Amino acid sequence: MKLKITLNKSTIACKKNQIATIEALGLKKIRSSVIQPDNPAIRGMIFTVKHMVSVEEIAE
Repeated sequence: MKLKITLNKSTIACKKNQIATIEALGLKKIRSSVIQPDNPAIRGMIFTVKHMVSVEEIAE
């Protein structure tokens, strides 16, 4: 299973660890999306920035 992660809010005025997490997920601009594998590491990163992103599950 994979996850489609979309950035919905700007990283302006966010904590440095949240900005680093957004960059590590591969997101650059608002409304940009990436597809990542569903594993505990990615889930933890999503939890850190859950107020800024939306997540959809994609079946393979």
